[in-house]
Parts: sequence; C-alpha cells; structure tokens
Amino acid sequence: MNWDATDAEADAHTGAEAGDRLVGASADGEDQAVEAALRPKSLSEFVGQERVREQLDLVLRAALARGATSDHVLLSGAPGLGKTTLAMIVAAEMGAPIRITSGPAIQHAGDLAAILSSLQEGEVLFLDEIHRMSRPAEEMLYMAMEDFRVDVIVGKGPGATAIPLELPPFTLVGATTRAGLLPPPLRDRFGFTGHMEFYASGELERVLHRSAQLLDVEIDAAGAAEIAGRSRGTPRIANRLLRRVRDYAQVKGDGFVNREVAAAALGVYEVDERGLDRLDRAVLHALLKLFSGGPVGLSTLAVAVGEERETVEEVAEPFLVREGLLARTPRGRVATPAAWAHLGLTAPRHAPGASGQEGLFGA
Repeated sequence: MNWDATDAEADAHTGAEAGDRLVGASADGEDQAVEAALRPKSLSEFVGQERVREQLDLVLRAALARGATSDHVLLSGAPGLGKTTLAMIVAAEMGAPIRITSGPAIQHAGDLAAILSSLQEGEVLFLDEIHRMSRPAEEMLYMAMEDFRVDVIVGKGPGATAIPLELPPFTLVGATTRAGLLPPPLRDRFGFTGHMEFYASGELERVLHRSAQLLDVEIDAAGAAEIAGRSRGTPRIANRLLRRVRDYAQVKGDGFVNREVAAAALGVYEVDERGLDRLDRAVLHALLKLFSGGPVGLSTLAVAVGEERETVEEVAEPFLVREGLLARTPRGRVATPAAWAHLGLTAPRHAPGASGQEGLFGA
C-alpha cells in the first residue's frame, strides 16, 4: 500500500471533520497503525506513481554507485498518495536510518539545529508539511542543505556570536501538500522533485489485492474494482474502505468480498459509486434543490448544509471540483450538468450550464 502516515495540512476544525469521514484523506490513529504493517519496503513493491518511482530509482542507484548520500528529495501531492511511504523507501534503499518530523513541530531555528546536529552520516531526515516550517528555521535549512553547515547564535544583542557547526552529509526528504507555498530558494535546493498524482482505478485494484492478502481478506477482481471506483484515486481511502467492507463481509456474510458485498457494505457507510459521502451529497443537494444549481455564495451554501464555511471549502469542494460536479465562478458556486445527472435530477432550462459548459461562466 502507498499512503502517508501523517497529515498536518488542515487546521484543527477541518482536520477533525476530514478525519471523521470514511473518505477523508487524513490519517487517524487506526489508519497509522494499519499502514505501518502494510507499507511497502522497497520501490519494487510500491504500486503506482510509475514516473516518480522510475526517476527516484535512478537517483538512488546513482548515489549508491558513487558511494555518496542521495540528493535531497521533495515530494508533493494530495494527502494519502504515498509521500511518507516513499520517504521510508528512500532510507531503506540507501541502507540508512530515518528520522521523522514535521514543519509545524519546528517553530524555532533552535529546534531545527538540535535535530540537524544529532544526525548521523547518511541519515535520512523526513520533514512532512515542510511548507509550514517557521521562517527562521527555513533560512537555517538553506545552508544545511547546501553546505552541510549551520550557524548557531550564542548570546543576544551586540555580544551575540555565530558559531559554525559542521554537519555530516544527510539526505532531506521534504513532503508538502501545497508546493506553491514553498519559497523558491528552498525549492531550488532539492536535487529531485516528484509530484504524486491521483491513482487510476487499475492501480488501486492492485493496491487492494496486495492489502487484502496482507490482511487475510478474500476478495475477487470485481470486489476490488467496486472498492477502487469509490476510493477517490487515493490508496489510503481504498485501504480504509477495504477494512470496512471486510467487517461487513464477516458480520453479514461468509467473509468473502465480491462486488455485491462491497456495494452493500459501502451503501451502509453512505459512500456512493463515485466516492461521494454524506457531506458531498448534502452540498450538491443544497446547491441543486435550494438554489437551482447556483450561482450561490460559499457562506450561504455552508449555512444551507449546516456546516462551517471552511469545512465546505476545504473538505468537500476539492473533490467535487475535481470530479466535475461543481465549479467555482466569480459569482459563486455552480453545479455542472454532471451533478444533476449524478443525483438523478433534471436540470431546469435556466440552470447554469444546462445547455453547455460555457453557461457556467456567463459567456
């Protein structure tokens, strides 16, 4: 399986909302415990992300051939796609220990200096959500990545002294869900940058078969395809749905997972055939039935759904937009013809986009 072990991207409220959802991409305690057992240990076991995997393999093999540490690696992409897994694989392929921390945990330059000064030669430092690191620590990291040296400031005011501290060669693996927030000087210091894409259904089916084998779950090809189609292109979600389907199969059936069992189980958990859950459908229902497809402001839509504005914007909307069910326009949120079709409703003639996508933007 390929997914991340941590996700510090959302704020406290939206993170909690996402964590409560079966199709949320963030990982809770149960997810992290299961993921540790299922995570692949080498690039050859890693499913999907073919281009990133091939490029990273070349980088690591070349470093091993030179007897040197690998270039620093930056991995970007949505939560749950495998950034933490790849970081651990980098350490395993290089035969080096790995130390894991996150950007929000490093609020002062001293925090980073303490971590860097204790690294062993060749060690891999995995820094999750690197874009959330404090600016002073970020500036210290520039020199550490480039020259393997940091300046530790001792004292205050005119009497302060900078003491250079030499660092052993190490490999930094940074992960971010928002690569655009990284300042160019930091981004440019990474020797390799890989962008993680959402998975195709066929790749998720391979992930599910591997996980089912490790979890001792009997599943056929049709059952895996049914779960994969509702997993939003994300291995972490596929894994979570597999566990819930397994529970249903054990309680309601003989433990075997086929298409009918998977569909029935995910129906109980309110995950439909496109991966939409209760919150997603509530947003679409409000947009279609209360506002005739829009346009409607975000705050008004959130009130109609009974959720916070941030929850609708950060938790529900990204997937709906990616699926082509909702569009953001200067005038507000607008449902697409695909949204009307998905909910089995007929769009009124005056509905935005009823006669073509150009209607969404008033063109």
